[in-house]
Amino acid sequence: MRERIGLFGGTFNPIHRGHLRAAADVQAAFRLDRVLFVPSYIPPHKESAGVASAADRFRMVELACLGHPGFEASSIEVEARETSYSILTLSRIKGLYPGALVFFILGVDAFLEIGTWREYERVLQECLFVVTGRPGFDLESAAGVLDGRLTGRIYRGAEGESPDESLFSRFGVFLLPIKALDISSTDIRSRVRRGENPERLVPPAVADYIRDHQLYTDR
Repeated sequence: MRERIGLFGGTFNPIHRGHLRAAADVQAAFRLDRVLFVPSYIPPHKESAGVASAADRFRMVELACLGHPGFEASSIEVEARETSYSILTLSRIKGLYPGALVFFILGVDAFLEIGTWREYERVLQECLFVVTGRPGFDLESAAGVLDGRLTGRIYRGAEGESPDESLFSRFGVFLLPIKALDISSTDIRSRVRRGENPERLVPPAVADYIRDHQLYTDR
């Protein structure tokens, strides 16, 4: 059977329990052999102010993956040392794992912006997308992306469902309802600036790293 790889990219500024919960739900539903967490080097859609260094964000992802079988931190974008575009990352991942079935994991809020991505039509053709629910966003809104041109390629899954492999050749985008945690990196950074301990929102090792390296303290 072909190896199944989940590709979960993001700024991860910092990575938190919400990211891990979403990845675990996708891993279970699609029986993924591994989930690669890919911190961006230079995020193209975010302001750089307030973003921890690529090295710090990558290390926090490494720490967060500990104890989660199949979760791995990938330095592919950090080592490229260039603006992070999904089409480039996807091409490199497929080169590293030839023959693997790649599932691009992202929240519905990010998927709603896919029309702004570089060569987004190629990205949609090169892998399968798993779009997860996010608090405050209607998962069904993903069906209207790109003026509804994706409607025929969208599979609406049920919570806890494991889509059959036969569907992978018929659909390109899978909507996956999950019990998403209402956590945001923005809120975590605000809490840290106020002197609060973010341990309830991030793994303990990540909370320790933020404290020990004085991240997000406006120092």
